[in-house]
Amino acid sequence: MSVRTLPLLFLNLGGEMLYILDQRLRAQNIPGDKARKVLNDIISTMFNRKFMEELFKPQELYSKKALRTVYERLAHASIMKLNQASMDKLYDLMTMAFKYQVLLCPRPKDVLLVTFNHLDTIKGFIQDSPTILQQVDETFRQLTEIYGGLSAGEFQLIRQTLLIFFQDLHIRVSMFLKDKVQNNNGRFVLPVSGPVPWGTEVPGLIRMFNNKGEEVKRIEFKHGGNYVPAPKEGSFELYGDRVLKLGTNMYSVNRPVETHMSGSSKNLASRTQESIAPNPLAKEELNFLARLMGGMEIKKPSGPEPGFRLNLFTTDEEEEQAALTRPEELSYEVINIQATQDQQRSEELARIMGEFEMMEQPRLSTSKGDDLLAMMDEL
Repeated sequence: MSVRTLPLLFLNLGGEMLYILDQRLRAQNIPGDKARKVLNDIISTMFNRKFMEELFKPQELYSKKALRTVYERLAHASIMKLNQASMDKLYDLMTMAFKYQVLLCPRPKDVLLVTFNHLDTIKGFIQDSPTILQQVDETFRQLTEIYGGLSAGEFQLIRQTLLIFFQDLHIRVSMFLKDKVQNNNGRFVLPVSGPVPWGTEVPGLIRMFNNKGEEVKRIEFKHGGNYVPAPKEGSFELYGDRVLKLGTNMYSVNRPVETHMSGSSKNLASRTQESIAPNPLAKEELNFLARLMGGMEIKKPSGPEPGFRLNLFTTDEEEEQAALTRPEELSYEVINIQATQDQQRSEELARIMGEFEMMEQPRLSTSKGDDLLAMMDEL
């Protein structure tokens, strides 16, 4: 497991979340000023300097539920609200889209280009907000500094860590099914055509060499695909042609997107009851969330501006039906972390556990340094 995987996972999933929210804001005809405020608030929170500092520290990946809690807080960083069924669907779409992108990366290093594609599109959402643009550019520089010098083997370990994280997710997405890149069992179809990875040759030729390194024989074979050489390598600079299209906004044209639990996912659910089985990493996950959430700056809505509810389904009836039919084991409503017996737990972690249970209770004013979760709510 690579300890450098979390920033790439978080930023790419966050990019997909913004794509989906932008599409739904347009589909529901939310006024432009409100839609811009929602995206600006979420992006500003997502790329907050303190938050990024915690995110980029070398650390293991944690459970899907732990990360999902962070995204739920992000999604509610503005005047927009999502109910449980819409939040579940949002997270399903985010994870399946990025899983598809990781699977199709020509080389392990290209997951960095996928990340840059997400950042490039995010910058398009905030062209009129130079301060937030600067936050995103700073994150880009951090990515370049940390990942620019990694070896192919280190990127392969990152890719393996991501695939392990996604391996049990087989949720069918209507867009993928219509494009025939996903089967009815929720598994993706890998292509046997298109450009080969940069720096490699089109398959079909075997070269044989003698002990002096001289080529002595060639054998051609049929590979059964339709491959072409890569035109050029994607740019890893702040501005440049990424060449790779994975990670760009597939919702830029309005298309209805539905999710369905595949049979394999339903069967798997009975074996992966994270909310029920005691988690040996519970305290570590709690500390992880305390650090990440402590770095977030959730801005309170200023003035009398009313909030609104965003629906990721076509109708309210569909949303209600989805909430009723989703397998209980795959619902992320409550993170049940078995750390309540630890007498040495800190006060802020206990408060965060209360937040996981969605219990809104009034809080006494505390200093920002003492209460990480309060930092999110007070700033």
